[in-house]
Amino acid sequence: MTRTTTTLWRPTGPEELALVEASGWVAWPPRLPEQPIFYPVLNEDYAVRIARDWNVPASGSGYVTRFEVDTAFLGRYPVRQAGGETILELWVPSEELDEFNAHIVGRIEVVREFH
Repeated sequence: MTRTTTTLWRPTGPEELALVEASGWVAWPPRLPEQPIFYPVLNEDYAVRIARDWNVPASGSGYVTRFEVDTAFLGRYPVRQAGGETILELWVPSEELDEFNAHIVGRIEVVREFH
């Protein structure tokens, strides 16, 4: 039986990306105390805008990652519209990130980078 997955994107800076690499490209690192949620986004364009327009000024570079997550598991997280029609995110509480990581299928990959 084949598992159905959903493609998600995550804009990230160099520090978070180094932690993803240290995981073997299979998990997101724990949130910092001031980060109560982990928010993957539902489309690449939105991730590009954050990586390019926010991560680059904040840290000198920004990356767009893509990864697959078990669709049935994602049903617990409602899609949140954070702005316009295409500004869509999932909000994963930081205390659920380990379980979220366990439902990633395959590897997290970098698909774009900005400097």
